[in-house]
Amino acid sequence: MQDEQKQLILNKNGPVIIIEDDPDDQSFLTEIFTKLNYQNKIIFFSDGQEALDYINTSKDLPFLILSDINMPKLDGFALREKLKMDQKLSNKCIPYLFFTTASSQKAVIDAYSQSVQGFFVKQTSMIELEKTISAIMEYWRRCAAPNDFSRGLH
Repeated sequence: MQDEQKQLILNKNGPVIIIEDDPDDQSFLTEIFTKLNYQNKIIFFSDGQEALDYINTSKDLPFLILSDINMPKLDGFALREKLKMDQKLSNKCIPYLFFTTASSQKAVIDAYSQSVQGFFVKQTSMIELEKTISAIMEYWRRCAAPNDFSRGLH
């Protein structure tokens, strides 16, 4: 239990889970995270099922999840629903954000109805993509999480 508590306290240093099936987008994101020099490990998954299996079995508490919507096997909406409905996973309070080109009013409404913490459209320029990743990371690094209070950090 003490190790689990320690992981909850250190979640801002945990891995960033990126669910993206496009190898070019994975490459661009790797380049941006390297340039921005965040110390979080970046773990890519090509589909939601692989990510779910990892989250269910890993001892690491992810810092956040960046998920595409349209993916094979388990799409972003289905993955979000599974994480939200699983009490053990839901209690981990892992921020879940959509990061996708599949932008429509319906997709945004559906995302927020599933309590996602953000919906970001992938930009086509590296500069804009870098600005978005930086904004996401800085926001969540500064954001107070429920686990911070239950562990006496504030």
